[in-house]
Amino acid sequence: MRIGVFVCRCGTNIAGTVDTEAVARQALSYPDVVYATDYMYTCSEPGQKEIQAAIKTHGLQGIVVAACSPRMHEATFRRAVEKAGLNRYMFEQANIREHCSWVSNDKKANTIKAADTVRMAVEKLRVNEPLFSSRVPINKRVLVIGGGVAGIQAALDCADGGLDVVMVERESTIGGKMAKLDKTFPTIDCSSCILGPKMVDVAQNEKIKLYAYSEIEAVSGYIGNFTVQIRKKATYVDWNLCTGCGVCTEKCPSKKSYDKFNEGLATTTAINIPFPQAIPKKAVIDPKACLYLTKGKCRLCEKVCQVKAIRFDMKDEIITEEVGAIITATGYDLFDASVYGEYGGGRYPDVISAMQYERILSAAGPTGGHIRRPSDGKEPKDIVFISCVGSRDPSVCRPYCSAVCCMYIAKQATMTRDHLPDCNCYVSYMDIRAPGKNYDEFVRRAQEEYGVQYFRGRVGKVYPKGDKLIVQGADTMLGAQIEIEADLVVLATGIESAVGAEELAEKLRISYDQYGFFMESHPKLRPVETNTAGVFLAGVCQGPKDIPASVGQGSAAASKVQMLFSRDTIETDPQVAMVNELMCVGCGKCIDVCPFGAIQWKTLRDGSRKAQVLESVCQGCGLCNATCPPKAIQLRHCKDDQVLAAVNALYA
Repeated sequence: MRIGVFVCRCGTNIAGTVDTEAVARQALSYPDVVYATDYMYTCSEPGQKEIQAAIKTHGLQGIVVAACSPRMHEATFRRAVEKAGLNRYMFEQANIREHCSWVSNDKKANTIKAADTVRMAVEKLRVNEPLFSSRVPINKRVLVIGGGVAGIQAALDCADGGLDVVMVERESTIGGKMAKLDKTFPTIDCSSCILGPKMVDVAQNEKIKLYAYSEIEAVSGYIGNFTVQIRKKATYVDWNLCTGCGVCTEKCPSKKSYDKFNEGLATTTAINIPFPQAIPKKAVIDPKACLYLTKGKCRLCEKVCQVKAIRFDMKDEIITEEVGAIITATGYDLFDASVYGEYGGGRYPDVISAMQYERILSAAGPTGGHIRRPSDGKEPKDIVFISCVGSRDPSVCRPYCSAVCCMYIAKQATMTRDHLPDCNCYVSYMDIRAPGKNYDEFVRRAQEEYGVQYFRGRVGKVYPKGDKLIVQGADTMLGAQIEIEADLVVLATGIESAVGAEELAEKLRISYDQYGFFMESHPKLRPVETNTAGVFLAGVCQGPKDIPASVGQGSAAASKVQMLFSRDTIETDPQVAMVNELMCVGCGKCIDVCPFGAIQWKTLRDGSRKAQVLESVCQGCGLCNATCPPKAIQLRHCKDDQVLAAVNALYA
């Protein structure tokens, strides 16, 4: 074999702490290496042409590039060598940036380690063999999980591009958290006015098939060909007949059901429609509150329903859909403020969350848009907003910033001053984070034009005194203790991952971080893609962000799907597991550990059972290879002899 080695300087990223010329000279002494050089930026277009020219000039049969992580540019270099006529798997990338130059400032030690790393790559390349991909057809339907603003945007963009869309929403209506908001910052647009038309578009678009009040049960398959099982939860109302007239909700005698849409500030009936603009506008019976389903009495809704849509015998239904790509936009939940016992959230009726205050501000909320205290219905004269409740606090395992709290506090304070000009608004903050377009100006307007009084520091305690709440804390700017008599305290609760996010991630076989947010393939270069091909992310399920960023990410995910579906077939990755049937003992351990369900039993003529890999499903994770006792399963391009060749080179 004739091997060429190219050592990248990466400006001073590598050359600053590694002697790249010495590494290239050393590489010339390795077996089968006939050409070696260093280059300023090997990933640049001139750098790639240098590699292609060397392949032709020196008749090279394999290439090693010593540069950054393969996650950055392995695909780039593989395409480059393929254009020069080599098989793309006759390429190896040695990571001498993250593993060498960035580890230490000791140039001599880094150079020795870089040379060893290149030696290992050369030895592995010597036992590599060409691999070839196959092509499979693509099912050009897309599944969107989540009907918040990010999911709606992704679904509409895909549908506008001519794709058939299946949307699954676990609540009985789409709209997500944005549907609960009264106004949006910094433009103070009516939330319903800008979201409502998009919700209607989803309902009226013939390309979108909506499963509301449904959840993902199971996902199998691979990019281009996913099979999804959807659990359509029992609503006890036939939605094909229900007209959303609301007569059943008016007559229902069970009026103590928790009103989820109004964040528990009011109660609702056992059969209800969340809000007037709900999409779909269909009734749902809460089986825990329904008198007939709990006590066997009532059935009043059945009697008043003119279209006879009530179905008390309805059961959950499992529906199977075939799609080629999946966009996950499952949104978020809000931090439980009662964790901070010192603030009294959940204990004192006039200590409420920001989302509850949003419902109070809304004209469609429980108070009709009039600001009233939950305890006695009086107009508050002094309101204290406390920021970072469940954000930037390692003591409650929420060290990250929720990204939106500073802005929605400023919005709610200015709206309060619009509603009640005589009301005093105080904001307790740690730092004001307003990096978006016109965000900082918006916060300044709240302070300077609306007279909202900000004080920097932490609130230590909130306790009742008569019909007032005493807010004790420290103003770190003044270096003094403060005490405010408040009528209402609003806690700016932070964002956390949606309930069930981890379980969904495991069904989709995508990664999630320690806080339950789904992980992208690369935070900068692949922000909406996951490590499972064909599964994309949109919105807050990937991490805290505001509405403009969520909408932008929804469109970005849709464009990725459009790009994927622009072809009729897709190329499979040949780096998958393979079984040596002569060595397989049929223990089945590989089947047990495979997270993708890519291994199944195969019965031979003699009746014995052997493991069989479904190459189109296998993701090449290598778990089966590590588990197999007789090593009958090997991972192509990462076989035991290839790994041992690299290890032996290191210890030779």
